Amino acid sequence: MVQRRVVTAALAAAVLLVTAGCSSDDGERPDAAGSSPPGSSSPEPSASEQAADATPPAKGSVKVVRTVAEGLDTPWGLAPLPEGGLLVSSRDEATISRIDTETGKKTELGEVPGVAPAGEGGLMGLAVSPEYASDHMIYAYFTSESDNRIVRMLYDPQKPAGEQLGAPDTVLRGIPKGTNHNGGRIAFGPDRMLYAGTGERYEGPLAQDKDSLGGKILRMTPDGEPAPGNPLGDSVVYSYGHRNVQGLAWDGKQRLWASEFGQSTWDELNQIRPGGNYGWPEVEGKGDKPGFVDPVAVWDVAEASPSGIAIAEGSVWMAGLRGQRLWRIPLDGTKTSAAPEAFLEGDYGRLRTVVSAGGDRLWLVTSETDGRGSPEDGDDKILELEVK
Repeated sequence: MVQRRVVTAALAAAVLLVTAGCSSDDGERPDAAGSSPPGSSSPEPSASEQAADATPPAKGSVKVVRTVAEGLDTPWGLAPLPEGGLLVSSRDEATISRIDTETGKKTELGEVPGVAPAGEGGLMGLAVSPEYASDHMIYAYFTSESDNRIVRMLYDPQKPAGEQLGAPDTVLRGIPKGTNHNGGRIAFGPDRMLYAGTGERYEGPLAQDKDSLGGKILRMTPDGEPAPGNPLGDSVVYSYGHRNVQGLAWDGKQRLWASEFGQSTWDELNQIRPGGNYGWPEVEGKGDKPGFVDPVAVWDVAEASPSGIAIAEGSVWMAGLRGQRLWRIPLDGTKTSAAPEAFLEGDYGRLRTVVSAGGDRLWLVTSETDGRGSPEDGDDKILELEVK
C-alpha cells in the first residue's frame, strides 16, 4: 500500500516545467504528458553541459588520498550534507551517523525504529531533501518486518547525540522484501524527484509485473506520490524488468544510470529510459530482443556484483562487492567510449557505495561482510579518492 499525500500546485508546476523543457537525444519514449522524459538532454546544451559530456580518455587513474573514517559497522548508504560532513547508515545496527570529513569523528544521530535487519535487508539508502535548507529532512530506505519502505525524518543537530532524528514519516511502503534482493538505493534527481532502486526478492516474475514495486526503478515526489510525467500514469514505476538495482546516478546531461545484479552470468550497467523494460527474468545481460532495453555494459558476476555508482570526470564509477574492485566506465553519450577499467582490485575488500565529492573526488565505502551479516574483519572505512 502506498501512503499518499497531496502534492502542492507549486511543486507540480515546477516539475512540469522541468519535464517540458527537456528533450531526448536518444529516440526515447515521450512521457505521458507528451514531453520528453525527465532527465534528458536539452536540444542546445550549455558550455558546461558540453564539457560535462566530453568524451574522457580511454585510460584513467585512481589515487587513494586518505582514509576519512574507519571502524564502521555494515555501512550502506552515504549522503553528503550541504553544510559539510557525511551521513552514513549502518545496515545491521539501524543507525545513522554523521562523519566529520576533516577529523573522521563519528556522531550517532540515532536509531531508526522499525528496521528489521536480516540477510541483505536492513537500513540501506540515504538521501537528503532537496529542500534541506528549510525542512532538514533525511530520507531512508529500509527493511521492516513486512516490507521495504521509504521514510523521512527531521534531523536536528542541536539535540544531544543519539537523539537527533525525529520520528519516521512513511513516504512509500509495500516494496516487496526478501532475504536477498531488497534493492535499497535512493537519490533525488536533477528534477528534485525521489528515485528508488528495488529488487524482486528472488521472484523473477515480480520484475515484469507493473503493479508490483519489486524489480523496478521508482520515481516519486518528495511526499511519495507518482511524479508528474511518469510513464505509467498514476504509478511510481519508472522502469521495470530489473533483478536488483543497487546504484543510481545522473550524468552531465541529466541522464539516469543504474547498476544491477545479474544472476549467474552477467551484471549490468544500464542507461534508464522512462517506461523501459530491462528484461529480467526473460533476459540476463544483452539479449538483443525486441521490447527489451539492453545494458550499456556487462560483467561476469565474479568480477563485479555491482553496488553503488557515481559519475565523475566523464565516467561512471561502480563499486564491486564480490568483485572487490572499483570499475571505471568511460562514456560517450549513452554508450561506452572505451573498455571498462578495474582499480583497487582486492585492496580494500568488498566495495559498497561510491558518491561524488565534487570535481575529481569521490567518497568510497567498503563493505567487509559477506552480504548476509557475517563480518569478515569488522572494520569498514570511508575513503577519499582522486580519479581521472
